[in-house]
Amino acid sequence: MTTTATATTSVVGFESVTKSYGGVRAVDGLTLDLHPGETVALLGPNGAGKSTTLDLLLGLKRPDSGVVRVFGAGPREAIVAGRVGAMLQSGGLMDEVTVGELVRLACDLHPKPFRATDVLARAGISQLADRKVNKLSGGQEQRVRFALATAGDSDLIVLDEPTTGMDVSARQAFWATMREQADQGRTVLFATHYLEEADAIADRVLVLHRGHLLADGTAAEIKAKAGARRIAFDLKTSTGEAGEVGEAGGVDEAALRALPFLTTIDISGHTVRIQSTDADATVHALYGLGVYPRNLEVAGLGLEQAFVAITAAEEAKQK
Repeated sequence: MTTTATATTSVVGFESVTKSYGGVRAVDGLTLDLHPGETVALLGPNGAGKSTTLDLLLGLKRPDSGVVRVFGAGPREAIVAGRVGAMLQSGGLMDEVTVGELVRLACDLHPKPFRATDVLARAGISQLADRKVNKLSGGQEQRVRFALATAGDSDLIVLDEPTTGMDVSARQAFWATMREQADQGRTVLFATHYLEEADAIADRVLVLHRGHLLADGTAAEIKAKAGARRIAFDLKTSTGEAGEVGEAGGVDEAALRALPFLTTIDISGHTVRIQSTDADATVHALYGLGVYPRNLEVAGLGLEQAFVAITAAEEAKQK
C-alpha cells in the first residue's frame, strides 16, 4: 500500500463548521481532527448531524460557514485524487449490470485501482460476480457498496451504517476486513447504530448531539464520562424467598426508587437493574432496606448505556 499521509498530517479537519437546513441547524460550530491510522466511530441519536457531517466531509454539501479540509485540501480535491473511499446509505446501485461489471467499473475509474478480482474477494462477493445488482439482498448490496468504497488504494475510508442488513457472520467478516484496512495505515471513519461495533472496533469514539461534538475519546473514556455504574440483582426477602417488587411480603418499589445516587432503575419481576453514580453507597443502602440481593453484579456501563446517559444528560441541560 502507498500512503501519502504522515503521522503529523491531519487526515480530516473541521474548523467551526456550520450547516443549516431552513431553521434547523444540523451542524453547529463543529471542530474536530482525524489522524492517520485511526478507526473512529461517529455516534449520535437521530438528528444529531451524523449524515450531514459525512456529506460535508465528502464534499456532497458545502458548509454555511467554517472550513472542511481533507488531507490539507478541499474534500473534492482529495476525492478526485483517489484518497477517499466512501460507502453511503443514500444513492442507489445500477440495476441492469452484474456485480462484477460494477466493481470493474469502480476499479477502472479509481486513480490507484486494485484488481477487481481482489476487491470482490475482499468484500466476500466473488460468488456474486455474475449476479445482477437488482437481484441482491440488502446485506449483499451492502457488501457491494463496501467493494466500491475499497476499489482503490485510498487513505481514508468513510462508512455510513455499513453493516445494516448484514447477518452476524457477514458483520464479523466485514469488521475483520476493516481491521486489516486500519492495520495497513488507513484511517477508517464509520457511523453506526450498532454501539457494540463501536465498542469493539473503534479506537476513538465521537458523540454528536444536535450538531455539537458532545464527547470525544476512547470507548473506555466515553464510558467513564457517563459517571455511573450498573447494579443488577435478583430480589431475596428476609424469609429467603424470591420476592416480587410491590407484592405482599416482598419489597416496596418506592423504597427501591428512593435509593441514593440512582440515575435509572428498571424492575422486571424479581430482577432489578440500576444505574448509580455511587454504586457502593447504593448497595449499602439496599442492604439497609432489609433486602438480600442474589446474583449481585456491579460493573461499569457499556458503551450503549453510557451513550444514552450522556445524551440524556445533555437533553436535560437544554430544557
